[in-house]
Amino acid sequence: MSSPLESDKNPITPAAFEPLADSAGKARQGPKKQPLRWVFGLCALLFLLLMAFLLSARSLQITVEATTAAELEINAFYLPFGKKRLLIRPGDYELRVSAEGYQPLKTMLKVTDQDSQSLRLELQPLPGRLTLNSRPEGAEVYIDGELIANSPLHDQPITAGQHELLVKAPRYQSWQQTLAVEGRNQSQALQIDLLPAWAMVKVNSLPEGASIKVNGEPIANTPAELELLQGRQRLELELPGFSTYQQTLEITAGEAQELGTIELEAAAGLLVLSSTPTGANVTLDGDFQGQTPITLELKPQQAQRLSLSRPGYRRHSETITMAAGEQSERQVSLQPQLGEVALQISPAAAQISINGKVIGRGNQNLSLPTYEHSVEVSLEGYATVRKRITPRSGIKQRLNVSLQTQQEAKVAALRPEITTSLGQTLKLFVPAHSPLSEFTMGASRRDPGRRANEVLHSVRLKRMFYIQSTEVTNGQFRQFLASHNSGQVDNNSLNRDQQPVVEVSWQQAAQFCNWLSKREGLPLFYREREGMVVGFNPKATGYRLPSEAEWAWAARVEGETLKTFTWGEDFPPSKAVENYADSTAAYVTGRVIQGYTDGYVVSAPVASFPANHNGLYDLGGNVSEWVHDVYSIPSANSATSTDPLGSQSGENYVIRGANWSLSKLSELRLSYRDYGQAARDDVGFRIARYAE
Repeated sequence: MSSPLESDKNPITPAAFEPLADSAGKARQGPKKQPLRWVFGLCALLFLLLMAFLLSARSLQITVEATTAAELEINAFYLPFGKKRLLIRPGDYELRVSAEGYQPLKTMLKVTDQDSQSLRLELQPLPGRLTLNSRPEGAEVYIDGELIANSPLHDQPITAGQHELLVKAPRYQSWQQTLAVEGRNQSQALQIDLLPAWAMVKVNSLPEGASIKVNGEPIANTPAELELLQGRQRLELELPGFSTYQQTLEITAGEAQELGTIELEAAAGLLVLSSTPTGANVTLDGDFQGQTPITLELKPQQAQRLSLSRPGYRRHSETITMAAGEQSERQVSLQPQLGEVALQISPAAAQISINGKVIGRGNQNLSLPTYEHSVEVSLEGYATVRKRITPRSGIKQRLNVSLQTQQEAKVAALRPEITTSLGQTLKLFVPAHSPLSEFTMGASRRDPGRRANEVLHSVRLKRMFYIQSTEVTNGQFRQFLASHNSGQVDNNSLNRDQQPVVEVSWQQAAQFCNWLSKREGLPLFYREREGMVVGFNPKATGYRLPSEAEWAWAARVEGETLKTFTWGEDFPPSKAVENYADSTAAYVTGRVIQGYTDGYVVSAPVASFPANHNGLYDLGGNVSEWVHDVYSIPSANSATSTDPLGSQSGENYVIRGANWSLSKLSELRLSYRDYGQAARDDVGFRIARYAE
């Protein structure tokens, strides 16, 4: 510890003295009092310095966490004040702390202007010294899971604190405990005796000399006394000519076991069995063993009944005896069991394949094994027929196959009727089966009531199509547009659920078709852009409006004739056949069919009148119907068009069929054509779609 005086760079020293001459007299006597004055001056200066230090110093308490006495070194002047306090001026100083058994500490001490301050320091103890001996030597020693050395250990440094100590050696039980290390260079010693992790097991066999395997590893021959590790061990005894003996042992360390004498059983004979054909069922003394090829274990020196069977083949049986441990192979050829099959094939040129193998053409008489066979009959241009047949021994079977053309097969595969998710029924039509698949649309100029837009022109229908048997009802349309209202005429409602929907534009009718296609996962027929139909895809099989040609064909073609009216050829109708402007509707329409009464002022519920010759309702009355085609007047000299659909888009669209407000001869004819695009109270629609 240094003092302020020791640190003063300019210490006070006495001046040199020389005596005056004798003639000075009194002057020589004066200096006798000078030393005392200097002492007083020096004390005063020291006092002032001390007071200055005391007035500027601060109280600092330093507490050191250690079990031994700590020594402090500060590179500054300070005064001890009690055991833990000292007086020191504010500033930054280097502090060194040391204590026996601890790591020395070097830190910076910051003294502030506060009157009273404290500082707590914790010294880190030095590692402890661990000496460890084990029996057996060479055991692995782990501290907190980390291998540090093999025993013995001598003065091994271990950090102070709680540690998990683990000692392991092969074939011995591990030793583990929590070790408290004092540290501070203190020595600790441990002696650890590991306990054996095995038990003695005595094994013998009859006959002796069997190879002993533990977990698949050979270790001795019987008789033997084994050291087996604790836990589950798999024991096997093997001896030529005898079956392998297996046993699972639960070994507890230190607990000896004696298994006694294990009698080995004579080994089974091994028969490698195959057959022609393969896949035969195998039984041994009546017990099912599997299918060929198979390896069988037979009881030694014991006769057993072996049987093989396969559908279509005669059963094979024999008695077999095998010696202990004998191995043998056997191949059995099964004899086929045949049945007669007569194939009647049409056309005669059709090719026949049995189980993928071509056997000829036309009618065949075959002898086939009595199991199931695949028969395929094919001919170019015809749909292939595949059938399965199982011949029976002693019973002659006949199989008739008549091939259909591709078109006939397609038609046969189609349902004659389909039902939409809204409950609408659509009927299938195959124009190619009609004598008038090619027919003339329009009307002759000589026909009474003929209009200028009914130009005669030839069309041909080849594609199969479905068309709705009734018109779309209000109830069905409101599932697409819940807010729709078909309105009324002079207090006569057009809005009941079973009445045909009206007050729908062509656009709305086409959009309904797309909505229904989406609902049922069908490809959309109409192309839409920004909420408007702008074209169509003729290859799509989704719902659409009937083409004008389809509508005309379904309404007019009956056998080889074209109908003029729904009811026949004479006008007016003599009985209620359709909903037209009858006598009850005079106050609404002003024009009626004289003497005709159908019982409905406005539209009637769909299917209120008999269906036409094609099973379609209201095709010529009730409400007129939007069809798919853009309105145009055809050319009289144009070539025959096939499955016409008209232009992709246009201003107006064709309307076909009469309705509840019409009564004139020209309007009730099935060739009558109208057009428009906007909604009307006498125009509805029905839906259609291509079958393929």
